[in-house]
Amino acid sequence: MQSIAARQTSWELRQFRGFRRLYSQAENTGACLTGNDAGNIPDMPAFDYTPPPYSGPDADEITRKRREFLSPSMFCFYKKPVNVVHGKMQYLFDDNGRRYLDAFGGIATVNCGHCHPDVVKAIIDQTNRLQHSTILYLNHAIADFAEALASKLPCDLKVVFFTNSGTEANELAMMMARLYTDCHDIISLRNAYHGNASGTMAATAQSNWKFNVVQSGVHHAMNPDPYRGLFGADGEKYAHDVQDLIQFGTSGRVAAFISEAIQGVGGIMELAPGYLPAVYNIIRKVGGLCIADEVQSGFARIGSHFWGFEAHDVVPDIVTMAKGIGNGIPLGAVVTTPKVAEVLTRRCYFNTFGGNPVCTAAGHAVLKVIMREKLQENSHVVGSYLKERLNDLKSKHEIIGDVRGRGLMLGVELVTDRQLKTPAKVEILQVMDQMKDMGVLVGKGGFYGNVFRLTPPLCFSKEDADFLVDVMDYAMTKL
Repeated sequence: MQSIAARQTSWELRQFRGFRRLYSQAENTGACLTGNDAGNIPDMPAFDYTPPPYSGPDADEITRKRREFLSPSMFCFYKKPVNVVHGKMQYLFDDNGRRYLDAFGGIATVNCGHCHPDVVKAIIDQTNRLQHSTILYLNHAIADFAEALASKLPCDLKVVFFTNSGTEANELAMMMARLYTDCHDIISLRNAYHGNASGTMAATAQSNWKFNVVQSGVHHAMNPDPYRGLFGADGEKYAHDVQDLIQFGTSGRVAAFISEAIQGVGGIMELAPGYLPAVYNIIRKVGGLCIADEVQSGFARIGSHFWGFEAHDVVPDIVTMAKGIGNGIPLGAVVTTPKVAEVLTRRCYFNTFGGNPVCTAAGHAVLKVIMREKLQENSHVVGSYLKERLNDLKSKHEIIGDVRGRGLMLGVELVTDRQLKTPAKVEILQVMDQMKDMGVLVGKGGFYGNVFRLTPPLCFSKEDADFLVDVMDYAMTKL
């Protein structure tokens, strides 16, 4: 009987031969590889795992059902979408058993790795005991996780409110700030994304993500964008715009300033150095609170620090989080000080599923895995290596205009003209499709849709990083 490793090697060889035939036959507007080129495809790192057989519906059947029964607003990456049916650590598998390197991580969500055994065990064990009751009764899962989570935050940030998503967390944070300050005005940043409910849609500042509905009380400051911004990497100059907004657009007082340390949907855009300390000082002088949106940059993803705001040497009044907090489980949280948290006692505040025992048990397991497996250190080491390799790639391909980010939250912006910074909207789709054909899945974002978002599971290895860059290099060479 063949070993798992032998079966995997044999299966991958068959797949590779099949892909070579596929590339030699395909004529998809230059998006696929030719037969002569296929022999030069970079080799995916070995992985000693074989997924269980899949017997569900195929991609065509799922597509038909989506079109008939799901919202028409839903969309898929790729000309031929991937039918993902299984995951293991940094890899995903489709309905044919083909393995893909996941460099998107469910949009910066899968920090521990797909189906991490410790997280899965925590979910199953808690589900077997109690799936749901209500926070009106006592249960240790929510209290234990809240305590552990608070221990990872600085100063007096120790009161936790659990939600189901990042949107809910940001909605709650903004409401708390307004209640605490008795002021309605909030300042956000252009190019920001904070959610898709009414309050968070107001704080979001990209027309792509905003409907024409009532969105009041939010002012959008100049984005401290080191790549496209007016003042380059001079954060303090951008901060003057916040002061102007307060003086000319408000009563002179604001409820809060909300920002991501690295804008995720906005194209992995790092805020210019010196910006957050200057703005936090301005906001606090007029009685406002500072909200750090850590939905994507939190939980060790940036490597150098556990939270994105720590890289800017600031301490917020409210921190919001989701995505990596649960490794894919619907879970979010707002953490603030006891003084700010007190405002919610003025009325009844309740969330039916926020603090669900299964979700909080999963979140606690995620936190333990991150610490025990030193995933923050790995994110820093591998992310720094990956960024260095991407910068080398930039020197080779003129289409790469910028490489940015920290740890395993990196962005690669594609442009057709480096001087004009013209977004390469079409070319990025061609590169994405070719990378998918070679077994690498990446994200895409930025206002112009021309930025690769690289946010893989934090168990990513240097070998994975090499494969990703080699595949990207290969695909760009074929443009």
